[in-house]
Amino acid sequence: MAVIKPFRGVRPPKQFVKEVASRPYDVLNSEEARKEAEGNEKSLYHIIKPEIDFPVGTDEHEEKVYRKALENFLKFQEKGWLLQDTSEMYYVYAQTMNGKTQYGLVVGAYVDDYMTGKIKKHELTRRDKEEDRMKHVRVNDANIEPVFFAYPDNKELDDIVGRVIKNEAEYDFVSVDGVGHHFWLIGEKDDIERITQIFASFPVLYIADGHHRSAAAALVGAEKAKNNPRHKGDEEYNYFMAVCFPDNQLTIIDYNRLVKDLNGLSPAGFIARLEKNFSVEATGTEIQKPKALHNFSVYLDGKSYSVTAKPGTYDDGDPIAALDVTVTSNLILDDILGIKDLRSDKRIDFVGGIRGLGELKKRVDSGEMALAIALYPVSMKQLMDIADSGNIMPPKTTWFEPKLRSGLVIHKLS
Repeated sequence: MAVIKPFRGVRPPKQFVKEVASRPYDVLNSEEARKEAEGNEKSLYHIIKPEIDFPVGTDEHEEKVYRKALENFLKFQEKGWLLQDTSEMYYVYAQTMNGKTQYGLVVGAYVDDYMTGKIKKHELTRRDKEEDRMKHVRVNDANIEPVFFAYPDNKELDDIVGRVIKNEAEYDFVSVDGVGHHFWLIGEKDDIERITQIFASFPVLYIADGHHRSAAAALVGAEKAKNNPRHKGDEEYNYFMAVCFPDNQLTIIDYNRLVKDLNGLSPAGFIARLEKNFSVEATGTEIQKPKALHNFSVYLDGKSYSVTAKPGTYDDGDPIAALDVTVTSNLILDDILGIKDLRSDKRIDFVGGIRGLGELKKRVDSGEMALAIALYPVSMKQLMDIADSGNIMPPKTTWFEPKLRSGLVIHKLS
């Protein structure tokens, strides 16, 4: 059973929300954050990317930078740019992109569920990234940014959310990237109790996005429990903030590959090698969207090809072997191009499909890259099957859009 609880969120008053809210810390670099926060002292970047308050080039992992995050978090509360709700609530956070709206519930997820595997992951985490976020959670004694979970769609939860959103939204604005953000409070005791009960009927929850934030939040919670001689189990640090969406509302988009060189092969030589395991068809000079699983678009030397894996080169009975990232990693990147480790090889780059296929073509045509491979997106069913089987996806497999906006609500650990 999945354990969740409501919490007293720390949030911006309506009139400040658009100034406070920001993109997640990990989708932009320090320079981009500095530029986006320019002239806006209320921007959450001052808390989640506090290096922007130091001279350019300051290492974001310096102790003084983490301390600045806390200084700014306290300042935001003193100035009234962030205020804590007086009672425990759940919240509805909806996002609209390209005419489609998805509705998530903001909850306190149970640390122990993460530690015991009831909150299922599908990606490996890197210890250095975990440690960075752990320091950030520790110093602020809060989950400043939410993680992104999925749950099996449930009609009764849909009905509760449907009733809540008939009320006027607490927040309703469009961010600079054109995504609509809508936010409601759930303060009714009966609704809170029923939501908690329904989640308790789910055997597991799934991390969709934010594996490092999930790990950091849970590990800090576990650390606080261990270090508290009076630990009872009902303390706020036993929970961390998550936005949970029904799996049938979520969209995973493609996550594509760019390679710097052809490993000594000519374009014709590369295509000849490709034909051993793939059916290859020339499609002109524009990259096409892959049509189905095991179909790829390959672009090099100004030409595009539709490439389909031959039967026997993949195993649809194995959740990992069936993934197109596995097929391309094994049969193209490793076998033909000699790229063994996607995490560390400098010859490969990854581009989320949100940037469009034009970005792939541009980077190959410019000479920066020699080859682009466009993949068909992974499905939510594949993601959940892999998490259920205890397997881990290869790196850079899933790209969720839209990204959660940070700063709509914060969860204090004490």
